[in-house]
Amino acid sequence: MTSPYVDFSAPAGLRTRGTVLVVAGRGEVPASYARFGARLAADAYRVRVLPAPALDEADLTGSLARFAAGLAEAVAGVEEPVRPLVLVGADLGAAALGALVARPEPAAAWWPEAVVLAGLPGYDAHRTAVWDDELDARTHCPVHRGVLTGDPSVQRGALGTTVPPALLDAVYGSTTELPHLLLVGDADPLASRADLARAAKSLPAARLAVVRGAHHDVLNDLQHRSVAAEVVGFLEALRAAPPLAPVVHAESSSW
Repeated sequence: MTSPYVDFSAPAGLRTRGTVLVVAGRGEVPASYARFGARLAADAYRVRVLPAPALDEADLTGSLARFAAGLAEAVAGVEEPVRPLVLVGADLGAAALGALVARPEPAAAWWPEAVVLAGLPGYDAHRTAVWDDELDARTHCPVHRGVLTGDPSVQRGALGTTVPPALLDAVYGSTTELPHLLLVGDADPLASRADLARAAKSLPAARLAVVRGAHHDVLNDLQHRSVAAEVVGFLEALRAAPPLAPVVHAESSSW
């Protein structure tokens, strides 16, 4: 039986520093995140990439319960998962994670130390007529565009399906104390910067990071190396004492 996950492990001889579950976005498959997963794994994190969540707008409560069960199964399948456990979501994956952690379940096997929400969609629908329009909204990286175009399991039209407004209400209205890293590209046509700014202010422990020139697939756009470094910096800050203490700061700089 083929595994629904794509897995990445720390290089041989390095102690694993944490476990990261990545949830894909609309129309994407776990293989779309091979580059991102490999970069986190190179920094000694155990990474497992999950498919995009299956959501029924008529039964969001049941959909999120099934999604939570899928997360628990994914965690259980990781041999000796190392804490911290961090959940990373992109696009619809980010919306589903954000809505799920808005209702604290600290006893759940999948409950993380923090979440990274990348490319949270806004409420406005983004209409696309052709495949190139879908790609333009998601990324300007020629490599990632080639990955999406060349994968027969990525269906045309699937990158721009509607996100249930009630799901976004739960994300943008969340006040959970769980640390959040919110990532958005400043060229993202699918994001609502105003809603993201409000969410960052209402969450007790949140950082909103804007990536210059990035589009919606902020984890996979041209700036993917810098974005992966930002995520690793967040992961390392979680491990600091006290947690979220900056690991590196500039004492003097001329730029």
